[in-house]
Amino acid sequence: MKINPLLGLLFLVCLRAAAQTPAIPSREIQIKTALLAAPPAQRDGATVLGYDEKGTLVTLRAGTNNQICLADDPTRKGFSAACYHKDLEPFMARGRELRKEGKNAKQIFDLREAEAKAGKLPMPKGPTTLAVYDANDEDFNRATGEVKGKLRYVIYIPWATAESTGLPLKPEIPGGPWIMDAGTHRAHIMLNPTM
Repeated sequence: MKINPLLGLLFLVCLRAAAQTPAIPSREIQIKTALLAAPPAQRDGATVLGYDEKGTLVTLRAGTNNQICLADDPTRKGFSAACYHKDLEPFMARGRELRKEGKNAKQIFDLREAEAKAGKLPMPKGPTTLAVYDANDEDFNRATGEVKGKLRYVIYIPWATAESTGLPLKPEIPGGPWIMDAGTHRAHIMLNPTM
């Protein structure tokens, strides 16, 4: 039997694309691993956002408290789950929307800065937290949900400066607090206890 060369080529292209498409972990594993970034006392009531079988961001679990956890994006290298206060959701959602439109990090920053200054992008009125749990690809088992990572914390305080907080603009000791993006809508205190 002779195989049509075009069909053979199409088969190889499809096979290669399938091999390069990352497997999306099950709903249960996405919830389990997203919650690693949440404060332990708030895990049971946290909302969890993750990915359906098509790779679309969806709500995997509705929550009852002020935490929103975001599962690892299977299309990106490494592992990164985040949990943040619900008051940060407009800021986070806008970033995801702009990234989906193909905007780069600087464009996203500039657009959100302009929108926040114009009052179009609601920002938290007071300090709000975000925690990120990161790991390398080899430290994350997508099949079992086992992750060996590091946790870091961010406290968003829009428009804060080194002067208004008394914090340095870079870490002075390993794991010490410092302020990043000072004076902007995205001003935040960085805490890396596992550095």
